[in-house]
Amino acid sequence: MEYTLNLHGRLMDFSQPQVMGILNVTPDSFYAGSRVQTERDIAARANQIVAEGGSMIDVGGYSTRPGAMEVSEAEEMERLRFGLDVVRRELPYSVISVDTFRPDVARMAVEEFGADIINDVSEGSEEMYRMVSRLRVPYILMSQQPTIKKMLLSFATQVQQLRDLGVKDIILDPGFGFGKTLEQNYEVMGELEKLLVMELPLLVGISRKSMIYKLFGCTPNESLNGTTALNTIALMKGTSILRVHDVKEAAECVKVFSHLSPLTPNT
Repeated sequence: MEYTLNLHGRLMDFSQPQVMGILNVTPDSFYAGSRVQTERDIAARANQIVAEGGSMIDVGGYSTRPGAMEVSEAEEMERLRFGLDVVRRELPYSVISVDTFRPDVARMAVEEFGADIINDVSEGSEEMYRMVSRLRVPYILMSQQPTIKKMLLSFATQVQQLRDLGVKDIILDPGFGFGKTLEQNYEVMGELEKLLVMELPLLVGISRKSMIYKLFGCTPNESLNGTTALNTIALMKGTSILRVHDVKEAAECVKVFSHLSPLTPNT
C-alpha cells in the first residue's frame, strides 16, 4: 500500500509491510515469552526486536487476555514508565507504539517518552479520539465486530469521527481474538482484503492466539507454525503491519512475500 505515517515529523513508508514486535511489561500476558519485567530483560527484548527485523516496538502494561487481572491506571502508568524509559535509553530513535485503552496513559506515553503510535484495543471512545487528536500521533483503531460487514460499517463511522477531529494517520486492526468465535476469526481472515476499501493500512495481530492453538488442540507455546501460516495469508490479503511475538519468523514472511509480490495479482 502506498501510505506513510507521520511519526513526530518522521515519515514511515508502508510500500513494504512492516513488523511490530511485542514487548509486554506485565506479569500475566497470555504468552509467557512476551513478558519482560526487569531492566535487563526489557533492554534485551527491545534490542532483539530490532535485530530480528522489527521496525516498531509495541509496549504494553495491561494484559488483555481473558481472565487477566484488573490493573489500575496508576499501575499501568508505573509499568509503562519503567519499560519506556529503558527502551528509549537503549534505542532512542526506535518507533514505539503503546498498547493502551486509557487516554491519560496515552498522553503520558507521548508527552513523557515521545511514544510514536497509540494502539487502542478497546474499539475507541470519544475521549480517546480527542486525546490522539491533541497528541497528533497515529492511531491504531481496533474492531471487536464479528464480521467484515459489521466491521466496515463500524470503521466507516469511527474513521469519520477521527477525521472530523483532525486525526490524519489511522491504522485499522480487525481485532482477531476480540469479540469473535473461532469460526468468525477465520471468516474475517478469509475476507480480510475487503477492508482495503477503506484505503488505510491494516494491522494484523494473530500471534500465538487462541484461534490457532484451539484449532490444533495445543498451547500458545506450540503455535508458531500456525502463526506463520496466518501471517503469510494476511500479507497476501494486503496487510501492512504484522504485530508479533516472533519477529525473526515474521520478518522472513515479509521478505518472502516482498520477493513474490511483483508476481502476485492484486487482491
